Amino acid sequence: MDTDMFHTAFGKYAEKAIKAVNQEAWRLEQLLSCFIPTSDISRINQSAGVKCEKISPETYEILSHSILFSVCSKGIFDATIGPLANLWDYKKTSEIPETEKIKEVLPFINYSDLYLDPVAKTAGLKQNGQCINLGGIGKGFASDKFLEIFRNYGITSALTNLGGNVAALGTKPDGSPWNIGIRHPRLPNTLLGIVSVTDKAVVTSGDYQRYFIDRKGKRYHHILNPVTGYPSESELISVTVVTENGTTADALSTIIFITGKNAGLNILKSFPGAEAILVDNELTVYITSNLGNCFHPVDEINIQIIR
Repeated sequence: MDTDMFHTAFGKYAEKAIKAVNQEAWRLEQLLSCFIPTSDISRINQSAGVKCEKISPETYEILSHSILFSVCSKGIFDATIGPLANLWDYKKTSEIPETEKIKEVLPFINYSDLYLDPVAKTAGLKQNGQCINLGGIGKGFASDKFLEIFRNYGITSALTNLGGNVAALGTKPDGSPWNIGIRHPRLPNTLLGIVSVTDKAVVTSGDYQRYFIDRKGKRYHHILNPVTGYPSESELISVTVVTENGTTADALSTIIFITGKNAGLNILKSFPGAEAILVDNELTVYITSNLGNCFHPVDEINIQIIR
């Protein structure tokens, strides 16, 4: 999944459980990666505009979730963002794509063109040239599957971390909450604060994770707005979502980052139990009220509680 993974588990079968989780990570990547030619997602992309492809239950599940998040965000979250993501290749370039190329691919981004057949368990894309990229939801989905495996092995205390997408099962063995560090978006190797959680996923989207700075000094990050074709400019530079489900936390952190504070918090209200920590470009930290007792900021951080 192109990231570091760390798993911690306590219990009689912890070692076997972690081995099974590592095997599941490999299996899910073979199904969901758009960079593996034989994956379900790649086969759907290769058959775009031609035919639907038979897919695994897991692929059907994550695509179903993706469509639901697309609907609730009115297209701000869109798994068919693949053509745009391919233009903004942060690993190979530090140049902005040509405006005309961005305009050419925008019509291909349309979640309504993703067909799912619940009976046949098939998926397809309407137009040739469309492609799916699950970067905004895949790691959260995987973390949910990992926790399922831990539970199946009788584990009641575990933590999984997929490149900053953290999911906690139960408490630490001593009964205390897990303490998850929230990275400062502008100070390397520095924490903004710590959030203490039990049975929660903690997922952050930020403009500091993958980016380049152009010759004029402007930062271009990897979280793309499918409406404009460019990196989001919502005045938010970091969004952390805390909720019981990793898939939801992953998608919501992306949605709120793109929509901005006010619109994003309105969407958050549709997900009972979901809380958020937002940081704007003035480094003001906003936290939703139910996190007030479990978020512990470092000194000299300006915090506002959102009621």
